[in-house]
Amino acid sequence: MKKHFIIATALLGAGIAAQAANVDVTSDIATSTTWTKDNVYNLTKQIYVRAGATLTIQEGTLVQSTTGVGGSLAVSRGAKIYVNGTKDEPVIMTSTSDTLTEWHEGCNEWGNLTLMGRGLIGASSDSVRDRGTNTKTPTGLNVVQMEGLTDDSVNDTYYGGNDDNDDSGSISYLSLRYGGKVVGLANELNGLSLGAIGRETDIHHVEIMNNVDDGIEIWGGTVNLKYLNIWNVGDDSLDIDQGYRGKIQFGLIVQGYSTDDSQGSGLGDNCIEIDGAEDSDAQPVTTTKIANFTVIGNYLSGDGATTWRDNARVQYHNCIFADIGEEAVRYDNTDGDGAQGYGYNGTLSWADTWTTAYTNYSAVNWVSDIYADQADCYPVQTSGYLAEMKGCLFNYCNESDSGDQILALGIVNGSAGAWESNPALDNIVTTADPIVGFERGPTVTRGGKSVALVTNINPCAQNEALSVANPEASDGFFVNAPFRGAFSSSYNWLAGWTSVDQYGMTETGMNGAAPAASIASGVVVSFPSEFGVEYEIQGADSADGDWSYVASVVGDGSYIQYGDADLQASGFYRVVVK
Repeated sequence: MKKHFIIATALLGAGIAAQAANVDVTSDIATSTTWTKDNVYNLTKQIYVRAGATLTIQEGTLVQSTTGVGGSLAVSRGAKIYVNGTKDEPVIMTSTSDTLTEWHEGCNEWGNLTLMGRGLIGASSDSVRDRGTNTKTPTGLNVVQMEGLTDDSVNDTYYGGNDDNDDSGSISYLSLRYGGKVVGLANELNGLSLGAIGRETDIHHVEIMNNVDDGIEIWGGTVNLKYLNIWNVGDDSLDIDQGYRGKIQFGLIVQGYSTDDSQGSGLGDNCIEIDGAEDSDAQPVTTTKIANFTVIGNYLSGDGATTWRDNARVQYHNCIFADIGEEAVRYDNTDGDGAQGYGYNGTLSWADTWTTAYTNYSAVNWVSDIYADQADCYPVQTSGYLAEMKGCLFNYCNESDSGDQILALGIVNGSAGAWESNPALDNIVTTADPIVGFERGPTVTRGGKSVALVTNINPCAQNEALSVANPEASDGFFVNAPFRGAFSSSYNWLAGWTSVDQYGMTETGMNGAAPAASIASGVVVSFPSEFGVEYEIQGADSADGDWSYVASVVGDGSYIQYGDADLQASGFYRVVVK
């Protein structure tokens, strides 16, 4: 008999701030401060958390800026922020145009959240921004002014340093909406900007909805990120540069548009765009791993699913790429800001990066007093090749000239790569839908191109996404998830805390419940857990029967398997978020 596992959760009410008092934030935060959920905090300008201060934001707090005013929040080097949202009481940062109940076309309505840290960056040259005395070696002296910030203070608007273990605080269950204030040409705020953030900073469950520029942009540093939800941004959904060396797992990207402007300033460009360093032979160079992403592209006019530039070294494991407009693996080579691309000054060529072991760190411009062993600077990749697609699933990638979807593996500028033909890498091309499903609205013209927004999604895995030959090995951050993409078959982690759920754009109930695994005389109840969430396992004789308590489990972010020999294999079981 089929078992039914149901994840139940409270939905965020539309009246989050119905009884809250308005507090205008008019000056920078120079002493430690707490914002509480009984107030709505209105950012009246670009607000800085200055070095030495800590800003704590209580769960359920609403932070706004009046549409058009352009208020934003920036956390300087040496400062900290604690965004303490929860599944049922997220922290929301948005504009006053957000009704909190319905999606609207818009962006550039306020600023963003920016964090600046003291991690290493590879940023020696840039045709747009002055790099001063920066060098190509990882000395810890390189700094860069954060884009979109207008304060001239070096201490408060620059990122970079010599501490990859830097701690800028923590962020959990945060929804950022309708932002990305345009300061000037090529000087726009991303939804979440992370400059040189260290690995002691904790970031998980972050959402970007509608932004004029990139959704999340990361420059250097080593911060790890988990559970990202990025929708309808005007440029790249996830953008990485300047030697990032952190880990990322579980993300949903849905491409679309935020406003009627050109591609890159309102209409989505690349889903994931990753640069190595500036210049291409500088160190550190981006060397990272991204696991369990579900990426839904704009098949009518979107660009690449994964775009590669300037010696970037990336391993994509167990991801799903569907409805991609151009190549799933797009060789872009240079980013247009003065870097030289793959193969420059003795660095690896594009082709060789795909067949070179992860232990080849390159001696070009490696002179460091910070790391005695170069491997300590690049700890994320632990096997395989420097560039790798492994366990990934491709569903309707690329479009024909007529705009009709065609099935094609995301190829590298028309040429097959080694990752396509190697069976050991377990990549799959399929016409069977890898997730339960999604719906699109009517095709419209934005930025002179066609796009049809995703209006509803059930991102839970099905068909060939339900099995994977090489799940990511658990290491204290990465979770050993036995599925491809960001979601299991039974749990939609968008529930409760995201605008997608709040706006009625996702299905959060159980999907096609798989039977529990048998053990001797009993069953195993399996489900993905989230950090700090308490679950109650319940059982019943039938799907509509009386549910009774079986056990309580506290989630740790892993895929939990609760086995009980006393449970009946003919019963029904569900998991409820307490």
